[in-house]
Amino acid sequence: MGVEKEKLETSIIMDEDEFNRSIEPILSKKGEVYPTAPDRDPNEINRHLKVSFEDVIGEPVSTHSFDKVWIGSHATFELVKFFFYRLLTTLLAVPMAFILGLIFGVLSCVHIWLVMPVIQSCMMLLPSAQKIWQSLTDIFVTPLFHSFGKCFSSIQVQILEN
Repeated sequence: MGVEKEKLETSIIMDEDEFNRSIEPILSKKGEVYPTAPDRDPNEINRHLKVSFEDVIGEPVSTHSFDKVWIGSHATFELVKFFFYRLLTTLLAVPMAFILGLIFGVLSCVHIWLVMPVIQSCMMLLPSAQKIWQSLTDIFVTPLFHSFGKCFSSIQVQILEN
């Protein structure tokens, strides 16, 4: 094994268009350095729960506490909210997901296999029931009300003032 005595020459050839002389970071053009977190509420069913410190506690211009107190209470609020949300979801998320999955599974089964067939059966029977009801109405109710109409049409009411 000998000592390498050969030197390599390297050169970089760049077009003026490719050479960027601006002060912008190169990473900003390629995209974000950190991937964005997936949206866990794409339908925004919990938009009313987007609560920040300023939504709960607000000091009007006329009354302000010390800046250190405001910063400390803000930090405490966010920390306690974050900690207890994580703690409660750790304890309750899996059991609640199991219970809700069971409930929605039962509701889906009942709706698909019981409720909708009954409703569809009723909807299929309604045209026949409508014809029968219309016939019964035409046979019994219509003549009765026509008779009442003729009887009451001959009544005359006069108001006499004393």
